[in-house]
Amino acid sequence: MNQRLALEILLHGESALLTGPAGAGKTFVLNQFIRASKDEGKYVSVTATTGLAATHLGGTTIHAWAGIGVLDYLPDRFVDHITKGRREIIEKTDILIIDEISMLHDYRLDMVDEVCRLVRKAPDVPFGGIQVVMSGDFFQLPPVNRAGSREGSFVVHSDVWRELNPAILYLDEQFRQHKGDALLDILTSLRANDLRRHHAETLLDRTEYEPPTDADLTELHTMNVDVDQINRRRLAELAGDEVRYIQHTTGSVHYVENLQRSVLAPVELVLKLGALVMAVKNDQSKRYANGSIGMVVDFESGTDYPVVQFRNGRTIVMQPDTWELRDGDKKRASISQIPLRLAWAITVHKSQGMTLDAARIDLRKAFVPGMGYVALSRVRNLDNLYLTGINRTALQMSDEAYTIDERLKMRAANDRERFQYLQRKAEERAAKPLKNLSKKKSSSWSEKVAKMRETHPNAYKPWQPQDDEALKLGFINGESIENLSAQLGRHEGSIRMRLQKHFGEDAVQ
Repeated sequence: MNQRLALEILLHGESALLTGPAGAGKTFVLNQFIRASKDEGKYVSVTATTGLAATHLGGTTIHAWAGIGVLDYLPDRFVDHITKGRREIIEKTDILIIDEISMLHDYRLDMVDEVCRLVRKAPDVPFGGIQVVMSGDFFQLPPVNRAGSREGSFVVHSDVWRELNPAILYLDEQFRQHKGDALLDILTSLRANDLRRHHAETLLDRTEYEPPTDADLTELHTMNVDVDQINRRRLAELAGDEVRYIQHTTGSVHYVENLQRSVLAPVELVLKLGALVMAVKNDQSKRYANGSIGMVVDFESGTDYPVVQFRNGRTIVMQPDTWELRDGDKKRASISQIPLRLAWAITVHKSQGMTLDAARIDLRKAFVPGMGYVALSRVRNLDNLYLTGINRTALQMSDEAYTIDERLKMRAANDRERFQYLQRKAEERAAKPLKNLSKKKSSSWSEKVAKMRETHPNAYKPWQPQDDEALKLGFINGESIENLSAQLGRHEGSIRMRLQKHFGEDAVQ
């Protein structure tokens, strides 16, 4: 199916799976659909299965959107404890996007469905009547089953998949790699279960090539331990002093350990000027997102908080953020840390959905089918692939993925015929010029902070213990947000967010 028809089917209001090979333009179609839907006044919730994948679409994780976090089951009366803000978002959502769907467990898609039905009070309709658009490729990474957690499989085995019966939009054009390139031939052969000896020899030949000495390549590795080692080495190569940030925790050791498993920020974060970093939490003000990459360009005077210039052009003073483990309305544990980690090297899992101009890839420790396919398909051509090594598992694909793919292709062929009447409308839409949205020129971060501090002298400064005590005491005694803002020299939005941190999200409206 071509991109134009796929887009038209989505705009027609169909719940669907948008699939196809890596580089077929799934994210491009999603972005077009999101923009067109918003232009029509629809409320679009954009999510993905990982924080990094969500940044490619400017969204959040599906786990956070539905409020399920890392839960394996919905506890009794779960919906009664959903925050007012989360409930309102689910209620007003017209369209729900879930990108990188291959990494979502079947039971978690059922959990998201149950939350939507309960919140929207529509128990007999999948997802409470929301148009659901899933995107992904089942030849890429499968859901991760961790020891001690509930086991699951691909979402096609979920109960709601069968009930939803989504249209299958299988994109079959290639936009990342060019026809005739040896890398595209290898990737196509992997998908067709027809990898030959000369394909393996071509890949092994890339282990003999070294990138230019001045090339600042992204490195992809299969193991977290290797990623951490490389990032530490690259940090040590930078001149200048290290600045260290130790996390602060509350709660019992057991609850903190449970929470720590879902927090990507390190216990001790070590930075220098010039360090390449990745944000590991969404910013409430939407200045950066979980997975945004940038460089440390300064440290704030007086606090030593890192100043990061992100690739979206924004320069942000990164302050400590907090992760919480809640049991209903009770806070069991919290971790506070600068929401960053080093990013010279990343895991193959986190690279899913990326397009890289060039990369150094180490597949000697690939441990799951599909891992090699994901890593190799990140780059545009063979000449920009620098391979450290490769094992047999890296050249394997999931047997289940082959079976699923054949079924999806059959359904996609039927759906292409079923919606063929929309092709003419799709061509007419494609011929229309795109709206030209002008963007205001943004001032520098330092200028914005200086302007803010003319009215709120303590804006973006770290909260001191005495400030927190004054804030809590004033709130308990009935002081208004406006008065607290004036007394503490901070913006009213900052006051609200701090109060929500201390008293819960529903305590302050």
